[in-house]
Amino acid sequence: MQMLRALILLPVTALFAAPPVPAPSGLSKYVRPFVGTKGEGNTYPGAQMPFGMVALSPDTDKKEYNTASGYEYSDKTILGFSMLHLSGTGIPDMGDILFQPTVGETRLEPGTKDLKEKGYQSRFSHDRESASPGYYSVVLDDYGVKAELTATARAGMLRFTYPASKNAHVVLDLSHVLLHKVVWSNVRQVDGQTLQGMHLVKGWAKDRPVYFAARFSKPFGGLRLFSDKKELKYDSFKSYRYLSSTSGAGANLQAVVDYETGKDEQISVKVGISPLSEEGALRNLDAEMPDWAFESYVQKARDAWDVELGKFEVEGTDTQKATFYSGVYHAFMAPNLYTDSDGRYRGQDQQAKMAKGFQNYTTFSLWDTYRATHPLFTLVQADRDRDMIQSLLAAYDQSSDHLLPIWHFWSNETWCMPGYHAVPVIVDAWAKGMTGIDWEKALEACVASASHPTFDGLVDYERLGYVPFDLENESVSKTLEYAYDDACIARLARGLGKTAIAERFEKRAQSYRNLYDPSLKFMRPKDSKGQWMTPFNPLEYKHLGPFTEGTTWQYTWSVAQDVPGLIGLMGGREAFTRKLDEVFQEHEKRTDDGVEDIEGRIGEYWHGNEPSHHVAYLFAAAGQPWKTQALVRKLIDTQYGDQPGSLCGNDDCGQMSSWYIFSAMGFYPVCPGDNRYVIGSPALPKISMHLSNGKTFTVRAEKFSAKNVYVQKVTLNGKPWSKAWLSHATLCEGGELVFTLGAKPNKAWASKPEAAPGSMRDVQP
Repeated sequence: MQMLRALILLPVTALFAAPPVPAPSGLSKYVRPFVGTKGEGNTYPGAQMPFGMVALSPDTDKKEYNTASGYEYSDKTILGFSMLHLSGTGIPDMGDILFQPTVGETRLEPGTKDLKEKGYQSRFSHDRESASPGYYSVVLDDYGVKAELTATARAGMLRFTYPASKNAHVVLDLSHVLLHKVVWSNVRQVDGQTLQGMHLVKGWAKDRPVYFAARFSKPFGGLRLFSDKKELKYDSFKSYRYLSSTSGAGANLQAVVDYETGKDEQISVKVGISPLSEEGALRNLDAEMPDWAFESYVQKARDAWDVELGKFEVEGTDTQKATFYSGVYHAFMAPNLYTDSDGRYRGQDQQAKMAKGFQNYTTFSLWDTYRATHPLFTLVQADRDRDMIQSLLAAYDQSSDHLLPIWHFWSNETWCMPGYHAVPVIVDAWAKGMTGIDWEKALEACVASASHPTFDGLVDYERLGYVPFDLENESVSKTLEYAYDDACIARLARGLGKTAIAERFEKRAQSYRNLYDPSLKFMRPKDSKGQWMTPFNPLEYKHLGPFTEGTTWQYTWSVAQDVPGLIGLMGGREAFTRKLDEVFQEHEKRTDDGVEDIEGRIGEYWHGNEPSHHVAYLFAAAGQPWKTQALVRKLIDTQYGDQPGSLCGNDDCGQMSSWYIFSAMGFYPVCPGDNRYVIGSPALPKISMHLSNGKTFTVRAEKFSAKNVYVQKVTLNGKPWSKAWLSHATLCEGGELVFTLGAKPNKAWASKPEAAPGSMRDVQP
């Protein structure tokens, strides 16, 4: 023990003779993968390719609900390194196929974080930990082992540098998963250096098999298999026989590979992953990691990230660049590739499918990402966005319910969050001129999803014009979410010449009016008999009550498809902005019991949750753009940064980061599907966005400073611009948008009614 403690105190350079992996030199050098790993962000610091299937990262906890990505920066121990993770979600899952290098006594359980129960987890410190795109490393203090990780799209490599030991191990724990339960797993030895197997997880996704193939750089010194903590041995005298001496199965299954190691000896494990089969996992591994050149895979990952990060060029301080490029990094982590190297994937019907003409994707957090992430993709990831829409339509074809995905996760429908928000993702892409999609088929899928007789109160919604609170939970949120999605369907139907469909859904898109209470100037729950909920406290939050993760203070503004209509209901622009002012003020007598995502709070504006994300931009739609400018800059300055705790809420598969990217450029897609971006105030001196069509759109902020948040004037390609919005067509033409900023509001700029964006109905198909 004294010798081990002495080793722990040695500097890293004394422990490990091999030269460290060089720091990135391209744009990757600005990315801080630890952003969002502390607190509510729920990101992870491990290795991943852009939109890759494999996300190889350390897990510090598998039981805490609030550690949804598996890694919390405040933790002091690492359980091991698992192959798959969710980025920024509010619900834990994944953490599949965990490897942990150990020295000394073999332990099969991770133990407890307080170390009162010893296990295979190890203490670590952040000063011996580093992360950059495609690379992660840490020293496991309890073992004197340095662990390094890198990844390709479908495979990952773990490199462990051991001390001299006659008792070194790699523990493979197939029972490990975040929060949920492994119901079955198996493993078998293929040869003296290769293991293959799978585990089946019942979790947020109810039926999720993960297959793997793991090849070790050094022949096994020994292999031991354990089920329910009992070593599996082929013994004909036992009453229960196992399949063989080199394979095992069970719900609580571990494999331990034993070695004798020399000082600073490196042992690597490369692991392929597949949703379909062990053979698919092995093909993925051999296709993407044919050799052991760890540094070359790190460089390939960095090169891939530099290409994606290079879609933006920014000027600013190192902190500003780190904040911006870390946001781009997180926005481009999901959805995840869900196709084996041969084009096959597991379909929504759990059968093997072949992706023909597209790459299949999963991890669609649509309630979040329809707002800004997918609109961002239409600008700079158009080909991938097309594949994602093809994936959504393929899932519709395979769905036994004939529904577009709601929250799609490894060929499972989680039914998480209200609405049918695959619709705006599809319609936004159509409205922006995407080709290569069968739009007639897309309309069919949208209409079917909005008409399903058993889905979340849709029959009552169409019959009554709202979802009644006595028959369905989250009734107000569902009404408002449906109405927006319906406006998108109506626009697509008009564009395709389907007049009857368009009229049906235009009517439904006005359903928000039926829940507006003019006496309170709030959206208010109504029962199936048409009576208002009484009593009703606008500040009250109730889990599975009439609102989803919020109150009417946030949801009253969820009428992006018809902001002029909402302004009219509230009595005009002045009354509307007075009420909007109140959102950003403190209120008393609130009840927050059990509410999630009340983070990034400015009064009743909660930036940590998506329903608020467009609200600051509504001032610009109502003739007071200077208030939008001040609020957006305040949110950027206070809710983002380059530190582990810099995200105020779940990144939600890139939505929180995408809000920042748009807002830093000075505009935001308040209503995806209508092709307009509402102007705010840029947060960097200069940003150039290289579009998927080959053109470049540049935003330049003259007189930029922390105090100069107000727009004095704007020019587009040298000509004065006096509207509070830009069109998608304008962006796609390329050019330069120049803001002149100042410390005091210019209330004359873009404040006239004709300068404001209108409703989605105003936009021509």
